Amino acid sequence: MRLVMYKMKYDVVVVGGGHAGCEAATAAANMGVSTLLVTMDMNKIAQMSCNPAVGGIAKGQIVREIDALGGQMGIVTDATAIQFRMLNRSKGPAVWSPRAQCDRGKFIWKWREVLDHTPNLDIWQDQVDELLVENGEAVGVHTIWGAEIRAKCVIITAGTFLNGLLHIGRCQVPGGRIAEPAVARLTESITRHGISTARMKTGTPVRIDRRSVHFEDMEIQEGENDFHRFSFMGSDRPLQQLTCWICYTNPEVHEVLLGGLEDSPLYNGQIQSIGPRYCPSIETKLMTFPERGQHMLFLEPEGETTNEMYLNGYSSSMPMDVQIAALRKIPALRDLKVYRPGYAIEYDFFDPMQLNHSLESKVVPCLFMAGQVNGTTGYEEAGGQGTVAGINAAIRCGGGNPFVMRRDESYIGVLIDDLVTKGVDEPYRMFTSRAEYRILLRQDDADARLTERSYQLGLATRERYDHWMEKKEHIRHIIQICEESHIRPKEVNGMLESLGTTPLHYGCKAVDLLGRPQVSLNELMQMVPALAEAVASLPNRREEIAEAAEVLMKYKGYIERERLVADKMHRLEDIKIRGHFDYPNMTQISIEARQKLARVNPETLAQASRIPGVSPSDINAMLVLMGR
Repeated sequence: MRLVMYKMKYDVVVVGGGHAGCEAATAAANMGVSTLLVTMDMNKIAQMSCNPAVGGIAKGQIVREIDALGGQMGIVTDATAIQFRMLNRSKGPAVWSPRAQCDRGKFIWKWREVLDHTPNLDIWQDQVDELLVENGEAVGVHTIWGAEIRAKCVIITAGTFLNGLLHIGRCQVPGGRIAEPAVARLTESITRHGISTARMKTGTPVRIDRRSVHFEDMEIQEGENDFHRFSFMGSDRPLQQLTCWICYTNPEVHEVLLGGLEDSPLYNGQIQSIGPRYCPSIETKLMTFPERGQHMLFLEPEGETTNEMYLNGYSSSMPMDVQIAALRKIPALRDLKVYRPGYAIEYDFFDPMQLNHSLESKVVPCLFMAGQVNGTTGYEEAGGQGTVAGINAAIRCGGGNPFVMRRDESYIGVLIDDLVTKGVDEPYRMFTSRAEYRILLRQDDADARLTERSYQLGLATRERYDHWMEKKEHIRHIIQICEESHIRPKEVNGMLESLGTTPLHYGCKAVDLLGRPQVSLNELMQMVPALAEAVASLPNRREEIAEAAEVLMKYKGYIERERLVADKMHRLEDIKIRGHFDYPNMTQISIEARQKLARVNPETLAQASRIPGVSPSDINAMLVLMGR
């Protein structure tokens, strides 16, 4: 029998103060339910365990979606960014992705400020070691210090702490992060109720003292300082904007690393679990690409004033002497001093196929899970899941319908559908290629997709809603001017020829001219005075609004075509099948399909169609059986 020293009662209790936990806690609290965030260290709220950077390819879109829903990651990132860049500018706007390097310490304290000023939210510093389940439902948690916290819903966001094990060479130390203890017994208290678990691995690079770096031997990577932000409510970035740097490994580096391979936990059998495919360790790069003579490394600042720097691209769990000796073979790092070596960590996660799209457990009602405990990697993926879990836990407390986003509605919707439909066999990372409706899921239109819906839920504030509605009206007005303004050939042909595009033979509408790749809204404003006047008269966010309007006009055909495809898929989304079929005894479909469908138990026919091993003929057979 557990010793209970103190009792508390809340609507929602969130276990873990990482990126998933912080978003879950603030989302639930902002929807009006009493919420408690339990974290092991209040001074490491939203710790950026790996690179202190937010965003990147597809990840930046997720942060914009979190912000459009009324979440906090975008606001915190803008307030603590020390370098911002929009990635993929050479490609179409469907894959433009914002990324920001942040001040690690200021990021934590900005998040702490947000939590401290969120109504309905309390923080408790402690370590949860038991899930409380009664009559098959989650009813709270118990902590190592004897606190019993009762709640209507429990959200587990424990990151890499569940039975975490750190590796540097042949040294192994239990821990959730370097110098932080692992969480024992919590995994076992969850799996005893029928929830399955497995192990994953991730890693992080060496931290470097900038005073020992020869920057004259590196390439400069400057940031950008235009109007782009993460938050649609964002203001100017207040911190000093800094430079990042690029260098490369070489054959001498590789020789040192390969010489220490027998002591690498990844290759001597010490680590058995699977690491992230798209963020491999340096030793994995050497084994996977033996023909390459060099690998690019990014040296990035950890903060506005600190000397600590992060070596992106050099994740490793090799012995520390090998890591450092190899790096000193790089000319810019010949006098290298480090704060700590890189390390790997193994940890428990739970099978996400045992979750509903609301992120509530199918096995234990009222239990929600978000972040790396679901087999994902990345702050952004965690934050997106945390937002959805927090929203749905708050809804569960009041008895409403779950909040679920479709695959054509958000990258977060793609992420969650992939997790619960396909499961994971390696740490899941979001890419634009995972989304079939990329032109509908741009970073510029997350507010158009999600803010009104979030406001109806009660998460997005009236201020945010009004902010979007004002922007929406301005975009409509700009598009209307372009659709109504007539262009005469003699007025514009000189400019068109200077832009390298075919002159007009007949007049056309301004919006048609914008369809040409060589013509941007800036050039169009020189041709249409009414358009220039409308843009100039915008009270604020002029460039953001103009860009959003331009993308909608320039890519109208692509957007409409993709919307038609998505709408066709909605017909299958509308066909509910859970509880309609006895899959093991369905002789009309393949044996593999029976097994996969029985395991996932999909909610809709569209979800069934996305399960690996379920063929189109299986879907047709199910349609016939339903009389459709």
